[in-house]
Amino acid sequence: MSRIGKKPIAIPKGVTVKADDQGVEVKGPKGQLRQPLPPGVTAAIEDGTIVTKKISDAAEFDKFHGLARSLVNNAVLGVTEGWKKELDIVGVGYRAELKGQQITLALGYSHPVVFDVPKGIDVAIDKQTHITVTGVDRQLVGQVAADLRSLRKPDPYQQKGVRYTGEVLKKKAGKTGAK
Repeated sequence: MSRIGKKPIAIPKGVTVKADDQGVEVKGPKGQLRQPLPPGVTAAIEDGTIVTKKISDAAEFDKFHGLARSLVNNAVLGVTEGWKKELDIVGVGYRAELKGQQITLALGYSHPVVFDVPKGIDVAIDKQTHITVTGVDRQLVGQVAADLRSLRKPDPYQQKGVRYTGEVLKKKAGKTGAK
């Protein structure tokens, strides 16, 4: 039995929810999102809340029960509050510039790196070294932030690269030179 899966999801004011066999469609002030459900789990609307249920008591559906509830809850939170990830660019000459739906990054390579921002994601750049990724879909926001970070992962020796805001890096000592 999933303790998380049993918890009902409260539907905030201004949010409309439609549940069917394939998934849940959520509309709110920030946007609209369709969340497909894993196999063996259904969602129903009861007394102003969303309840996820397994189609049978078979053990193979237990692992999807809590997952389905979390995915639907993330969709509800996304259309009401939205999701946000922040990244910092650290390094001499490292910077980012937003041009329409493209980010041009100077990350120490011999060429600028161009990153296309997917539809449904908003990107803001402050002081050329701070990137804020926002959107209603938690998975997409996290994936875009991870893709930006992978363009130049933080170096453990010199601490340069693209990192999440607040990420703590373990600094490694370099080789000692021969005397």
